[in-house]
Amino acid sequence: MMVALGGTFDPIHDGHRALFERAFELGDVTVGLTSDDLAPKTRHDERHVRSFADRRADLDAELSTLAEETGQDWEIRELSEPTGIATEPQFDVLVVSPETETGGKRINEIRRERGYDPLEIEVVPHVHADDGDIISSTRIVNGEIDEHGNLTPEREGRGQPS
Repeated sequence: MMVALGGTFDPIHDGHRALFERAFELGDVTVGLTSDDLAPKTRHDERHVRSFADRRADLDAELSTLAEETGQDWEIRELSEPTGIATEPQFDVLVVSPETETGGKRINEIRRERGYDPLEIEVVPHVHADDGDIISSTRIVNGEIDEHGNLTPEREGRGQPS
């Protein structure tokens, strides 16, 4: 199976890792990584997002480890629009989080309009932090938790680059 997923992944955390792990369980993986122009437009909050090159390097490290463990092929592609790569005909499955499931349904509408089969949408549940709230990049950047969901009240978070 050809599996697609996408995001900004800044910083990568255990919620993202759950998405990646499920994707590699299903087949060969293509991850769409938001471009520098798209990344701020997909955020629901105002915060600094690291460069595409930096995010890609971190994503590459995460995916190469999973690929080695599973024997699946993988690649990273730059996303310049929110529906990204998943509207292309070669994919069978789209791995999403609960908050991006609606976007997956929109992708299937576009695929139908183009005459392609709809994707199977695989929704991976949220991963929760020690306080019961979901792990999110925003919470990590704000200094509330670390990438594993451990509370970090002593941290100040990530400021704007100087």
